[in-house]
Amino acid sequence: MNTRAIGGSRVNPVGLGTMNVAWAYGNPPTRQDAVALFRHALDNGCDHFDTANMYGLGVSEEILGEAIADRRNEFFLATKTGIVVEGPDRGIDCRPTSIAASIDASLRRLKTDHVDLFYMHRFDPKVPIADSVGAMARLIEAGKIGGYGASEWSAAHIREAHEVHPMIAVQHEYSLWTRNVELGVLDTTRELGIAMVAFSPVARGALAGGVDTAALTERDLRRTHPRFLPGNWEHNRALVASFNALAAEAGIAPAQLSMAWILAQGDHVHAIPGTRSTAHFDENNATAALIVADDVLDRAGALINQQTVRGHRYPDAARATVDTEDFV
Repeated sequence: MNTRAIGGSRVNPVGLGTMNVAWAYGNPPTRQDAVALFRHALDNGCDHFDTANMYGLGVSEEILGEAIADRRNEFFLATKTGIVVEGPDRGIDCRPTSIAASIDASLRRLKTDHVDLFYMHRFDPKVPIADSVGAMARLIEAGKIGGYGASEWSAAHIREAHEVHPMIAVQHEYSLWTRNVELGVLDTTRELGIAMVAFSPVARGALAGGVDTAALTERDLRRTHPRFLPGNWEHNRALVASFNALAAEAGIAPAQLSMAWILAQGDHVHAIPGTRSTAHFDENNATAALIVADDVLDRAGALINQQTVRGHRYPDAARATVDTEDFV
């Protein structure tokens, strides 16, 4: 299988996002099933696992540590800091002291002495970029992290941070129906030699066989996301049906078509779909080996894009925390 670079490492272009084993979409799996999923993924060629300290308040990290820490040299490990969901400091926090404390807590949960990549999960306007990046540089010097990255940062702030200390990865939501990175981040990362890691590459499940909004559980994040709400979802569901038909015509799964389109946007682009299912993992994992005709990718891009989809990608509260360039 072809690999792609993140810093000085080469990994499979399709990794595994681990948020939904602990939080966000539907009911999480049992701990036993989550452990089995991670071990299955590692056994079947996944070598890029992505987590964060806020996923289930550390539960995702703990499960990863339990499942595969004994095989630490077989995979690239990324986690994140900077979003505080409880207590008096609730909000965005990328102060140097917070970054230093956060990595130590993550390493304990992950049962390892280092991670390969440590992201600032959101941009913190209260802290000078040089201060936050300086804290990351000190963690690199200490051997606790291999490199640092940022999630949902603007192109200008990525450039500013990169000048202080080279950044190895940027993570953003990127899919056929979320194209914000095309306003600057995609070109900036390509120019600077930074990996662009796409989260939610199958549009929060919409481009992975569809989503039944009536069946979403009470705490499912999509119940608050405009694209899944009445008035928008009916229109978007029709687009999804046409997309599913295109995937069937090409002889591949909808999720595979969605990620094949993502990976075709640049050799520096990676995808980290999340799943609770080993069968869905196998389907996603097979994407990098597929050859999808350019005309099929072009038709997918023309069918589902920022102009054809209705509704913003985030509700107002979440939208306010994002630094990425946005469409008017």
